[in-house]
Amino acid sequence: MHKLIVSPYNGTFLVARPGIRAGMRLPRAKYGELAALADSGRPVPRWLVEGARKAWDLDLTATPFRNAVLVRPQTPLGYGRATWEINKGCNFNCEHCYLAERKFEGLPWDGKARLLRLLRDAGVLWLQFTGGEPLIDRDFVDAYVLAYGSGMLIEILTNGSRLHHPEIIAMFRNRPPHKVTVSLYGATPDSFDSLTRRKGAFRLVEKGLDAAREARIPLELALIITRHNAHEVHAMRAFADRYGARRTEYGTISPTYTGGPGPLAAQAPGFLDKTSVFQGCPAGHTFFHVDPLGQATMCKVGRENPVDLVTEGLDGLRRLPRIADAQMLRTGGCGGCLLSGTCRVCRPLAKAYQEAKAPLNTYCRHGKEDRR
Repeated sequence: MHKLIVSPYNGTFLVARPGIRAGMRLPRAKYGELAALADSGRPVPRWLVEGARKAWDLDLTATPFRNAVLVRPQTPLGYGRATWEINKGCNFNCEHCYLAERKFEGLPWDGKARLLRLLRDAGVLWLQFTGGEPLIDRDFVDAYVLAYGSGMLIEILTNGSRLHHPEIIAMFRNRPPHKVTVSLYGATPDSFDSLTRRKGAFRLVEKGLDAAREARIPLELALIITRHNAHEVHAMRAFADRYGARRTEYGTISPTYTGGPGPLAAQAPGFLDKTSVFQGCPAGHTFFHVDPLGQATMCKVGRENPVDLVTEGLDGLRRLPRIADAQMLRTGGCGGCLLSGTCRVCRPLAKAYQEAKAPLNTYCRHGKEDRR
């Protein structure tokens, strides 16, 4: 099983170690040298042995190249990242969920396997498994093993309720994910179970985090701040620190991606994050999203004019940049806005807020909160 991945990425060349953030950047000539050694029984080149020791304290001395390094080929498409909604089904029923419906449906295993190979051939190096809840999908383990074996660096976006299962922990030990991001919905059972509308949810997640920490799986916690837990923000931060996990806080709750207003009721006044100016993103150009049926879109929110990867294959992805550019135009309620240069919200998300008839001060600088 490979210890290092060598891959093209957005016009550059990288060496990465699964489960560890640090990496190495390569010149084209060095990538070519390693590509020529792919599947070779010759030892790992001395310069890479020294680099691996310095970057990861990994000793590859006299190790056959094919036993330690997986080299990914260059592809005509430049998609380095993707998110895959393996299933929309979930064992929680969170009040703030952005999914319009949480149907448990998706491709059969043959379709999932073909889709993963298409992602590999599109050049995807970083792949995020999301949902719904990915760990409850019947094919999650097989899909993860196939993606890992294809040389992808994998992030799991999970509610953590199944993280303690021995099969999952053993797989992550043997095939380390780049990281596992667990959503934290409170610091106590009362707040956590209230938001997820699942009795016992907090204890399940705590059990999963304990198992992941013991197995030394790279963890990150996403602190979701809502009206149910805003009074516990400091305790939520302390909870994350207890696990030695990186943490990111999210206080802005969005509508469903179809413009449904339901999730907005979970917002906690005073925690809306409008501090970062939107300066564009690579959605549809170097990054894309795939839903459970193989429909590729620019991102999780901008789902207009999907490309059916199952029927169109990689050729369909060539249309995504134009589709993404069309969705980023400031039209409708944003047309002619004089503050567009300092807007905090991308156009697809702003459209969802507008369709949900959300108050301006929850997403737009025209709102009273931003008048100074």
